[in-house]
Amino acid sequence: MNLLLDPNVAYLLLVAGSVLVLLALLSPGTGILEAAALVILVLAGYSLASLPINIWALLLLVGALYPFWLAVRRKKQVPYLLLAIAALVVGSVFMFRGADGSLSAVHPALAGVVSVLVVLLLWLVARRGLEAVGIQPAHSLDPLIGMEGEVRASFKGDGAVYVRGEEWTARCPVMVKSGTRVRVVGREGLVLLVTPVEADPN
Repeated sequence: MNLLLDPNVAYLLLVAGSVLVLLALLSPGTGILEAAALVILVLAGYSLASLPINIWALLLLVGALYPFWLAVRRKKQVPYLLLAIAALVVGSVFMFRGADGSLSAVHPALAGVVSVLVVLLLWLVARRGLEAVGIQPAHSLDPLIGMEGEVRASFKGDGAVYVRGEEWTARCPVMVKSGTRVRVVGREGLVLLVTPVEADPN
């Protein structure tokens, strides 16, 4: 655990976990990114609890989730994406205070290299993902209404279902576990509204 008390290691864990959380917002329901982010952030949480931190940087880092969520939901995506990236970079670099009272305990060279990589990764990958979210389908999703599909990864709220040989973003108000059969009862834009077959009165 002594390794986790190194501000540079803690910084890397915090950045990795935060990036995975943001990318998970682009592909909800797979479970892989969420699980990886959880493990890494638990380790980073130990560092946060043990090392001196700047509260304002923590709030800034957590606040990065909101503009990123807006980038996923709104049409004007670029300004929100840039704001989220800036908040993540600044919040993570200045998260841990130096033992000598300096504003950041992270090595400047490490902070510079990681910040550049984070900006490039989120700008290229996240922007491509956001563009994919905004693409209109070449065909109507209405024919899917009434069809049955299968849940591949448990979710409640937003997730993904497998219908007619393809995976679709879906929304269900109740928890549906992996392997559950669901029926498409409607859609909201590109999101299918589903309900468990066993709970469907029809």
